[in-house]
Parts: sequence; C-alpha cells; structure tokens
Amino acid sequence: MEEVGLDLKDHYSKGVDEFLSKMYFGILITVCADAEKKCPTFPGLGERHYWPIDDPVAVEGTVEEKLQKFREVRDEIEERILAWLESRKEETFRTGPTIKQ
Repeated sequence: MEEVGLDLKDHYSKGVDEFLSKMYFGILITVCADAEKKCPTFPGLGERHYWPIDDPVAVEGTVEEKLQKFREVRDEIEERILAWLESRKEETFRTGPTIKQ
C-alpha cells in the first residue's frame, strides 16, 4: 500500500463484533466468500454488496509472485470502488439526491 501512498502501519484487521451496536452501517461491501457467508445482518442496513475478489494470501509461489497478486487485488479493489462511486454519481444525477429523514 505504501507503493500507492497509503500508510497502514497502525491499521489491523478487526472483527465485525467490534462494531455491532456501536455504529450505523449504511453500506456493507464484502470481498470474500467466507465473509459473505458469515457476515451478520445489520439492522437498518441500506445497501449490501458482494464483490468476489481473490484472496492474495492463498497464492503460492515466490515472494515476487505473491507480491504481484497483492498488487493485482489492491488495484482490482480500487477499480471496483471507483466504478461503484461513478455509478452512484450517475444515479444521483439522473434521480436527484436522496434525503433520508
């Protein structure tokens, strides 16, 4: 992630239980089949998406081959996010902003 200017040294993986009943989730996006199967239902969830993306940890090979897979997955996630944001922008342009009460 440093290659693309992101410093994640203080970040770590957290379980969903850490957030349940503590914050509102309007949008949930899971990227692996295991998370999609095990993810609990969130009350009031506005949108739920599943984007199946290969787990780079599962790749076997040389250090360079593993690193290349992590780069591919990183870039795929970025592309999916940007495309999704663009589609939301286009939808808002067509329908007008949604105001929740």
